Amino acid sequence: MQERSSVAELAAILRRELDRYSSGEKLPSSRALVEQHRVSPVTVSRALAELVAEGLVVTRPGAGAFRAEPRSEAARPVDTSWQEIALSAEPAGDQVPRSVDASGVVATLATPAPGVIELNGGYLHADLQPERALAAALARAGRRPGAWGRPAVEGVTELRAWFAREIGGPGGALAASDVLVTAGGQNALTAALRALAAPGAPVLVESPTYPGMLAVARASGLRPVPVPMDAEGVRTDLLADAFRATGARLFVCQPLFQNPTGAVLAAERRREVLRVARAAGAFVIEDDFARQLVHADAPAPPPTLMAEDRHGTVVHIRSLTKATSPNLRVGALAARGPVLDRLRAIQVVDTFFVPGPLQEAALELVGSPAWARHLRLIAGELTARRNALAAALHGQLPALVERGYGAGPGSGPIVPPGGFHLWVRLPDGTDEAALTGAALRAGVAVAAGRPYFSAEPPAAHLRLSFAAAAGTAELTEGVRRLRTACAQAGVPTG
Repeated sequence: MQERSSVAELAAILRRELDRYSSGEKLPSSRALVEQHRVSPVTVSRALAELVAEGLVVTRPGAGAFRAEPRSEAARPVDTSWQEIALSAEPAGDQVPRSVDASGVVATLATPAPGVIELNGGYLHADLQPERALAAALARAGRRPGAWGRPAVEGVTELRAWFAREIGGPGGALAASDVLVTAGGQNALTAALRALAAPGAPVLVESPTYPGMLAVARASGLRPVPVPMDAEGVRTDLLADAFRATGARLFVCQPLFQNPTGAVLAAERRREVLRVARAAGAFVIEDDFARQLVHADAPAPPPTLMAEDRHGTVVHIRSLTKATSPNLRVGALAARGPVLDRLRAIQVVDTFFVPGPLQEAALELVGSPAWARHLRLIAGELTARRNALAAALHGQLPALVERGYGAGPGSGPIVPPGGFHLWVRLPDGTDEAALTGAALRAGVAVAAGRPYFSAEPPAAHLRLSFAAAAGTAELTEGVRRLRTACAQAGVPTG
């Protein structure tokens, strides 16, 4: 059983058993709970922490855990009706409402209930995370001289140099001084959008695209303008049209293993993206989130757009989080020219700096032999899981597969050579909300496609992750449950 499931189950048991104890009475010791419920000490500690957070239990160092005293009075109701006016009030003019819709992001961050198969996750399953290597790296980092001192706001020099080599490629197109260390990719994306576009400005985005980016853009008062994609990435002819029609000075893209479609931007379109943006006097944010998620049967990925950029057009984003753990929130922003000063200023205002020990741990990890072994491991595992999910869809839900994974109806499936998503187009008229709800009741969590579109979607979709599940058998079972949900929601399956 997964650790988080064990914690939830033990917390539920202890919650029910609290009625056996009077207020202030001592609960069994942690050792007794370990023996009684046959769980680990960590599980006991985390379960008790949940009850403490709920106000049901109090702990006293050296004494143990006790049932909490009942609250003397009920919490007073708070009248927050005024906030509805304050939050909706916008200044005069053409500014875009700075509403925040995090539902698409929360869907991939939320922990599913015990027994629910996670096909909507945004991170590697715990079995694929390099926990031992991370623990060793963190231990070594903590002993480094100066690790606990105040780091430079730009980041640890050696880590910046490592990112520069990774982003710029063997040609040395990038220097350490061109890189800022960030608190993960989302933090880098937020800083880049704020630096490159003023509130109310249009920003061109791929359609579909990552909901977290759309949420950041809208929260910053920007107007996302969709540019359609096909199997070879963004339609560059439509990109040029969009620049002319909107006057935008910014385009955000994921050229490699795009989220959610998995598409890789074709070689001729890579050159065209740079040419079109240059002609428009615009920046390109290259969100390179999945470069370390290449599958074992795929060729080496193309270089970054930044490695081919000779005009300072590209602002590059890279993160270590997707290939390691959601807790290793270390990433990088790379840029050349005056824009780097603006990015640095925003980083300082937002976060001051990324904690030094975390940066040192990241440096220890990527510099160890365990790093290359880990990348080989996940390359093989992701390939096997992708194939298992695709095979299960072909066998149990052929009507969905026939409509294509991302390029449109009748175009055939796109089996991505990297990343960890399949993008499934649903039959016309499908109610996404009804299907995802039925799926959850059937014991499988899937991500609806609507949050991935900045405007009206052309059809209903699902994004299915093959990295967050426990293995190939669980993926197959997840598709079986999805088939059950389709039948309940009236979605054709074959």
